[in-house]
Amino acid sequence: MRQIFYVCIVVILFSACSTRKYKEVTYFNDLNDSSTIVQQIENYQALRIQKDDILALNISSLNDEASAIFNRGNIGTSQNSASSTITNGFTVDANGAIQLPKIGSIQVAGLTTTEARELIQKKLLNDLKEPVVSLRIANFKVSIIGDVAKPGVYPINSERVSVIDALGFAGDLNITALRKNILLVREVNGERKFIRLDMNSKELFKSPYFYLQNNDALYVQPGDAKYANVDTRYRNVSLGLSIISIIVLVITRL
Repeated sequence: MRQIFYVCIVVILFSACSTRKYKEVTYFNDLNDSSTIVQQIENYQALRIQKDDILALNISSLNDEASAIFNRGNIGTSQNSASSTITNGFTVDANGAIQLPKIGSIQVAGLTTTEARELIQKKLLNDLKEPVVSLRIANFKVSIIGDVAKPGVYPINSERVSVIDALGFAGDLNITALRKNILLVREVNGERKFIRLDMNSKELFKSPYFYLQNNDALYVQPGDAKYANVDTRYRNVSLGLSIISIIVLVITRL
């Protein structure tokens, strides 16, 4: 009877280790599996235009010829690679402004694209009849490196992209990646921030850094298993099984 007890202890210990390893490679494992959770989205903030952003701007009105002069900066891109090539656009200068024909300098840094669009539209009323302005950040991109399937620089066509979206672009984390320690590097207004994110926890969804900004970089740190030699792993498994066999043999002889 005592022998069976010791064998059960050994099995439980190894099962606990297996469960712990399983939780390390799963996402949001503190979520309740049996119920629906409703959470208000309170951490999304619209993108703010920054210095060195490139704005794709298109202006139209009831007079196409009058509008044409303002569209000299239309964006042309090549979609043949992960990092699109921007051939033209209105660059936000060091003072946070763009230069439009006839209008001159317009301060846009710190504004959302909606606010910038409304501002430009007002400025055009003196030159165009019923102007319509479309505007987006043309060089919006995120960089993803480390232990992912497809590291690279990814252009973003939407202004709303999350950490989960970005890692999806990169083909997801490899099984050997550390999910508790994703590093986000962000540059805003001359400052560089280093933020740690935990993909194992549902608290990520509440983080102010859940949604990404232009030029954000994600680094996925590999775990120790990434560097382990395949033969070494096999030897370790064999050694572990041998130790278990010896322990069981000793226990049965007590």
